[in-house]
Amino acid sequence: MSSRLLRFLTPAGLGAVAALGQAPFDFPAVMLVAMAAAFFLWAKISNSREGAAFGFAFGFGYFAVCLHWIVSPFLVDAARHGWMAPFAVVLMAAGGALFWTAAFWAARRLGRGIDWLIVTLPAIEFLRAYIFTGFPWGAPAQATVNSILGQGLSVFGPHGMNIVLVTLAVVIARSAQRWGYWSVLVAVGISSLLMVPVMRSDALLTGTVLRLVQPNAPQAEKWDPDKIGIFYARQLAFTAAEPDPALGAPDAVVWPETAIPWNLTHAQPILAEISAAAAGKPVLLGVQRTEGERYFNTLVLLGGGGQVTQLYDKHHLVPFGEYMPLGDFLARFGIYGLAPQHGAGFSSGPGAALMDLGPLGRFLPLICYEAVFAHDVNAAPARPDFIIHATNDAWFGTHAGPQQHLAQARMRAIEQGLPVARAANTGISAMIDPYGRLTNSLGLGQAGYIDAALPQARMPTFYSRTGDWAALVLLLAIAGVLRFRGRLRALAQ
Repeated sequence: MSSRLLRFLTPAGLGAVAALGQAPFDFPAVMLVAMAAAFFLWAKISNSREGAAFGFAFGFGYFAVCLHWIVSPFLVDAARHGWMAPFAVVLMAAGGALFWTAAFWAARRLGRGIDWLIVTLPAIEFLRAYIFTGFPWGAPAQATVNSILGQGLSVFGPHGMNIVLVTLAVVIARSAQRWGYWSVLVAVGISSLLMVPVMRSDALLTGTVLRLVQPNAPQAEKWDPDKIGIFYARQLAFTAAEPDPALGAPDAVVWPETAIPWNLTHAQPILAEISAAAAGKPVLLGVQRTEGERYFNTLVLLGGGGQVTQLYDKHHLVPFGEYMPLGDFLARFGIYGLAPQHGAGFSSGPGAALMDLGPLGRFLPLICYEAVFAHDVNAAPARPDFIIHATNDAWFGTHAGPQQHLAQARMRAIEQGLPVARAANTGISAMIDPYGRLTNSLGLGQAGYIDAALPQARMPTFYSRTGDWAALVLLLAIAGVLRFRGRLRALAQ
């Protein structure tokens, strides 16, 4: 094996091991130790170009494993899009790796040790959450959601937790530099923070009961004319089912994203039928709607009789999925998004907004991919009483994708100190308390519903008040300390 290939495979292998911290593997301690091992090896590289190449290989291995589910959307219509699947994995892994390349390159340019990674890697993850519409999926902080350390999300947010994790990995790597094999004790002690689960005490509940409906319509069958009636009837039956005697009748019903195949313009008889199945209780459901020549991915709130009383249009769309950049131009060459509505796809809504359930409270609606963005949730015009996440995770496959998406919904609950009610087409539907714990859930690939009492919200968290500013200030402070320390060392020499 050539030395050049070995120089790629070693960090790539460590990156792949680090990805085991993410769902569905959920070994965050392994992730931390793998990151520390990578930092230890990288510290021996003095050339910034070689250091950047190491960062690319490490990032490529990490994102290739973490985002391997990305093939799933392309296999829904394999005849049209299947050929793209292998390219999607490689390109997504390479795209994420380029960000990490910049972080490792910058850290080597700024100093000789590994301490600057505490600044550059979280900073580049911050950039990844925003640039080109953002894609923070798979951030290291996502791996903390099951541990007591993950409760720090309520204070630091995702970017602050990235700083914490990288700092811990740097501490382990530096201990290995100084103490050799004795550093194993340091690694065990620090990584144990990621193995302590959140206490399983009972959540404090409100008197509000929500019914979350999960029809389990596989994406390849969801729009099949021979199947749409089956899935619709299934949701009607779940909506009209007898309530849990211990909870009583649900106060509202939630259907998932694009729960019905008919455009809102032509769906009034259907909406009246849905409202009747819910005995006149409010129903929130996903639907597509048109406004002139524009298409929207929408959540509508139904009152008695099926009248649409409020609606919310998804504003953070999936690039190349729900819309195509330069879509009308690319359509001339037969290139479309995975869920196109003519050339350019869906249009964006105006932004984050609250919907009002009267005495039940106000909630922030999130449609699918919008739950990935902590800053979008923080952009709500006022603090809601709870969050409703309606999603169609059938696009994400049947394994890692939906479980990672659920982990991100749990992060939003912790960050905001708010309960999250999640209705997912193929799962995982769940009621999530403000500590990110599932109080009730329905697994992947199951058709059914759950009646769940809404947990009580916490007081507004530090992160919900400050957003990402605290993490930015912390990054600047650490950078200032490292720069000052570097100058002192230079003067001492």
